[in-house]
Amino acid sequence: YFNVIGNEQCPIVDTWWQTETGGHMITPMPGVTTTKPGSATHAIPGVVIEVVDDQGNKVEKGGGYLTITEPWPSMLRGIWGDPDRYKETYWSEYPGRYFAGDGAKIDDDGYLWLLGRVDDVMNVSGHRISTTEVESALVDHPAVAEAAVVGATDETTGQAIVGYCILRGGNEPSDGLREEIRQHVSTKLGAIARPKAVVLVPDLPKTRSGKIMRRLLRDVAEGRKLGDTTTLADASVVDEIRDRADQAPQED
Repeated sequence: YFNVIGNEQCPIVDTWWQTETGGHMITPMPGVTTTKPGSATHAIPGVVIEVVDDQGNKVEKGGGYLTITEPWPSMLRGIWGDPDRYKETYWSEYPGRYFAGDGAKIDDDGYLWLLGRVDDVMNVSGHRISTTEVESALVDHPAVAEAAVVGATDETTGQAIVGYCILRGGNEPSDGLREEIRQHVSTKLGAIARPKAVVLVPDLPKTRSGKIMRRLLRDVAEGRKLGDTTTLADASVVDEIRDRADQAPQED
């Protein structure tokens, strides 16, 4: 992005904020912060950010839930006419902490990396892995045109990563290519992020507006009856995906 979009002149930065926060909470400071591509870096002065585990304990390094522990001038003070909803939405999960529903991780240098909504974060053997980062690793493979990732319930690891990939023209589905794609993710993100299964599909289930319906892919991965498909642009795609998923080998 810096080289192409920024023309090597305009810095491209990642940030974290909400309408509710009234401004950036995590962002590089111009001329001060050394950036890392993909990281929002650190909280701005005066904002106290902590990543916590399931029990609300502070995490010094690794993944967890993004919280704010101190008030800030532009913070949301309530919801008009519904103060209980405000408390329930933002303050009930971890008492005394503002929690908007996002996952994050802290690296060895103390930099913050946003993992997205916790609904989009998989828990694999205690490791929090973003569906987005696995999807990015999948499409980084030269044979993959588009990908979607879901976490499926797994007795051993809690959740297992299942990737659905559309191949670029000129590539034919094969067990060898599936394994090559799995290993590519392992090389990019580490063995813990290697998908248990990669399903090579002709298309992905999308709404008429082009949004991927991941809940249907999760239904397929877990062998459940499909949910509502009335908003799909092409409902027949899911049947083909299910057939291919049944044939795709899985890691033991």
